Amino acid sequence: MSYIKQGDYNNMMKPISPELRFWDKVEFTTDCWNWKAHKHKSGYGRFGLNGKVIEAYRYTYELYKGKIPKDMHIDHLCRNRGCVNPNHLELVTPRENIRRSPTVGKHGNQHMNLRTHCIRGHEYTPENTRIRKDRGTRVCRSCEKNNHLNRYKTG
Repeated sequence: MSYIKQGDYNNMMKPISPELRFWDKVEFTTDCWNWKAHKHKSGYGRFGLNGKVIEAYRYTYELYKGKIPKDMHIDHLCRNRGCVNPNHLELVTPRENIRRSPTVGKHGNQHMNLRTHCIRGHEYTPENTRIRKDRGTRVCRSCEKNNHLNRYKTG
């Protein structure tokens, strides 16, 4: 727990609430509420809460809009990953979050929505694409089927 000094009143220390600690790390503008503290290399704000590190935008979403279901993602409508303004955050499915993503992936298959074909040349269509629930990444169903057939033939 963090503490602040309360004047010279017997040099006593009083705990700061997580909410006060959080808002101290936010720069408010007329549009985005920008996270000023630690950020992940991807640009998302990080916040320590109850011994865990969480994404700052998730904290404000839950503070203002409620619990985030396990199978859902939060989309930054403003496209600013450092923004924690709850009015800029929308609850979406993993598939929708990837569909809206403006970036092409740096980490394996992640955020490859701008690519129209998989690495083996199969087109990403709704029928030929599966979204992994654990990562929110796209999987080519044709490649997946071929991999299963190859395992069956060699197994």
